Amino acid sequence: MTPGRVALILICLASLWGGAAFGQTQDTFDHEKHRKVFPECIGCHAGIGDSQRAVYPAPAICANCHDGAVQEKVSWSGPPSRYSNLRFTHPQHFRKSGERLPADSTLACSECHIPSGAAWLTVRRTISGQCLQCHGVRVAHTSAPDTACTTCHQTLAEATSLPVARVAKFVKPASHESKAFASSKGHGELVSQGAQSCAVCHARDFCAQCHVNAPEVRAIQALAPDPRSLALKAELRAPDSHRAARFLGQHGGQARRDPARCAFCHTQESCLACHRSRPTVVSSLPVAGPGRGIGARIERRKPGSHAADFVDRHGPTASTTPTPCRSCHARAECLECHRPATAGGNYHAAGFLTRHPASAFNRQTDCAGCHNQGAFCATCHKQAGLVSSGRLQGGYHDANGSFVLNHGTAARQNIESCVTCHAERDCLACHSAQSGRRFNPHGPGFDAERLRRRNPQTCAACHGRNIPGAATKK
Repeated sequence: MTPGRVALILICLASLWGGAAFGQTQDTFDHEKHRKVFPECIGCHAGIGDSQRAVYPAPAICANCHDGAVQEKVSWSGPPSRYSNLRFTHPQHFRKSGERLPADSTLACSECHIPSGAAWLTVRRTISGQCLQCHGVRVAHTSAPDTACTTCHQTLAEATSLPVARVAKFVKPASHESKAFASSKGHGELVSQGAQSCAVCHARDFCAQCHVNAPEVRAIQALAPDPRSLALKAELRAPDSHRAARFLGQHGGQARRDPARCAFCHTQESCLACHRSRPTVVSSLPVAGPGRGIGARIERRKPGSHAADFVDRHGPTASTTPTPCRSCHARAECLECHRPATAGGNYHAAGFLTRHPASAFNRQTDCAGCHNQGAFCATCHKQAGLVSSGRLQGGYHDANGSFVLNHGTAARQNIESCVTCHAERDCLACHSAQSGRRFNPHGPGFDAERLRRRNPQTCAACHGRNIPGAATKK
């Protein structure tokens, strides 16, 4: 291959990176004016085929004609280096084209730099259509398959000299204009297949503009961090499914079934903007922090069921199906209105007084949320005459005549209900190993050694320092 043969220039594809789509870019040197002077290109551009020589001629070469006698003197120098992200050098491409083309084939400079059918030296820096055609891409530059980008372009992290202003002018490929491209079935599916072309324009910082789960997504972490990628703006938009009329009422079930899907856009903080009580599924979402997208900004709104008169009719709904209420409301909000001392306060349904012992004992309701059990309950029972005149006399537990003989079972099931009225000293009057009646409080199957290992202070309440078996403990 003669020095005049030159490789096909791939610089055409830089429009994806450089922003200004250069289908045909006029060079600063007026080649057309010199078409009768230069029969070939290699005379001035020897470095195209020889990496040891300059690509552009020295000013002294121009002075051979422009000496002030033959032609007027001129002042010219080669163009400065241009920032680029191309995987391209003329000598390299010159060599590779020679390896692939038949021995009797040539690729002249005109193949890349002169529009098809134009006159000699109608030079353009790049003619993207001709480059793409020669490389088998039969579509416009930015309509080329995404997988073709890395053939010609470096990744953004590799193109370290590329300024932010150039990155901001990257042209969006046609494939990215599709409405479905922003979804997991669009760019998400492309990335999951291992597409490396994303790194040509994007870096980890870009993805984290939207992805709350960026640190957990392997494909995103595979990208190098580069703040220049933030010059390309991404906007987090709610998917179509979230615009459905019933989505607000149904999203809880969807979140429980597939919390990982919610983690794409939602942090724990975005859920807690509405959910005053913390649903279990929220704990599976990431916490906002560095390296993550801000996530969806949630505005708390009333559901459609909460019409203007809902405050007057919410009681039956809250009583029969309280779980949905807990999604948005905390008990403290209810207690702002529903306290016995508050006008119109009627937290408990009619007849609750007669059945409240069972509710309190079984912990169906949290009495301590409204009541001081040590004072309120005891005062009410005293006024009703439900008091004991002695430790083993009747009173509070009169409904069960044999309660004193079976109270151990109740205490083991729900010790919290006992401490409402009783202190530890009441138990020790009978159950201390050091004084009193010395009744053994331990039920069948009690493992003293296990309890002693876990918390010996519990044993000391009754046994003092003389804990059985403690002396033999190793």
